[in-house]
Amino acid sequence: MPADRLHLVRHGEVDNPRRILYGRIPGYRLSADGRDMARRAAEHVEQQGRPVAALVSSPLERARESSEPFTEIFGLEPVVDDRVIEPTNVFEGRRMSRALANPLNWRHLRDRDLPSWGEPYAHVVSRMRQAMNAAWDAAASGDVVVVSHQLPIWVTHLAVAGEPLRHDPRRRRCALSSVTSFAREDGRWREVSYAEPADLAGAVDVGAV
Repeated sequence: MPADRLHLVRHGEVDNPRRILYGRIPGYRLSADGRDMARRAAEHVEQQGRPVAALVSSPLERARESSEPFTEIFGLEPVVDDRVIEPTNVFEGRRMSRALANPLNWRHLRDRDLPSWGEPYAHVVSRMRQAMNAAWDAAASGDVVVVSHQLPIWVTHLAVAGEPLRHDPRRRRCALSSVTSFAREDGRWREVSYAEPADLAGAVDVGAV
């Protein structure tokens, strides 16, 4: 029997007092609130009442820490998959408000369809689908959880929905510790639900990072 559901889970809030775009920079870990958010995401999946057969995580610290409650609840060790990592971004390590105020950086914004400031959206979709298919096919039954990042999850949603990949990062429907769930039928992915189980009222770092 194949898997039943695949859940793309965004990591929880990161401790980022300087409010920089951290991207793939190592050392950015969850805040105390972020750890609670990750726990809420895991409890949400548990409440679905289906067994979880596999747990996959991005290699970045914030994703691996967000997978820990799933390990505690379901007894699964995460399989680290580089294909679900955060995309590259030329603005890593900078505060976006300052970077965008500098005319020297405007050249990086010349093509929002690509986008010209980082990894092409189409590449992100391709690697995410490869990782999703591999995790789905490897699970004998039950659900699969993949802990990833906002942009990979959002462009996957857009691709599955048949919508253009170009978008405004400020308008992504992919909150911290949100759960976007899919099923694969006849070789095609279909989105079945979206949930925001975490309380974001006190969150500071909620942006598109």
